[in-house]
Amino acid sequence: MANLKEIRNRISSVSSTMQITSAMKMVSAAKLKKAQDAITAMRPYAEKLTELLQNLSATLEGDTGSPFAEQREVNKVLIVAITSNRGLCGAFNSNVIKGVRNLSSSYSGKQVDVFAIGKKGNDVLKKTNTIVDNKSEIFDDLSFENVSDVAQLLMDKFVAGEYDEIHIVYNHFKNAATQIVKIEQFLPLAPIIGGEVVSSDYIFEPSKEEIVSTLIPKSLKTQLYKGIRDSFASEHGARMTAMHKATDNATDLRNQLKLTYNKARQAAITGEILEIVGGAEALNN
Repeated sequence: MANLKEIRNRISSVSSTMQITSAMKMVSAAKLKKAQDAITAMRPYAEKLTELLQNLSATLEGDTGSPFAEQREVNKVLIVAITSNRGLCGAFNSNVIKGVRNLSSSYSGKQVDVFAIGKKGNDVLKKTNTIVDNKSEIFDDLSFENVSDVAQLLMDKFVAGEYDEIHIVYNHFKNAATQIVKIEQFLPLAPIIGGEVVSSDYIFEPSKEEIVSTLIPKSLKTQLYKGIRDSFASEHGARMTAMHKATDNATDLRNQLKLTYNKARQAAITGEILEIVGGAEALNN
């Protein structure tokens, strides 16, 4: 009977775990809808802003004169790692961490630092990399204004010459079950190579150069905000998928334990019946 008690305890434990994972799946599904709508609505704006900036920049004669487009010899690199503050989301965080380490190893012999956005990435990467800052609290109130402050901080570091290149590593949201790790160059601005320039009869006020110089910081802040929004939606999709699989696995394990319990219980009952029958036979003889 001790064995039956142990199985009953395991069934109870697995059932409790299954209830937790099922609840977490429903919470993530509810949050995913809002996050997915936000990034889906934002992408056309971000893409149009980038397209407009490229068209205007391509029509300028010579360099735009923007400090954010300055190409320097790469000696110091900053990698912005966007992860989550919580776990239980499958390989969501580990994929970004792997991407950061691969990118870091490609700059062998250079100074490579990490700017963490998310506690999970900070906790792991600080063991092997130099963390210059951690902005995990940004997910407590995810807004364009708060992200703009972080983007401005990165822009100031580049202009001051603290870093020669800044890259962003994050999970791109494709669907609830698929997240793609993306590495984007944040600074300096990547030069426009090829591509068709859309010529439009614009009237510029005050001037084309001033408009471009205003759009560049706006575009950089939008790029970072889009990356964080993408990662936020990916996190809930990854967690919903992970909790769905965990719930299915817990259900299968509980069913197996119930089958084992019924077999053990039946064997115990059969054993008791055999003992009674054997005792009765002994008395008759």
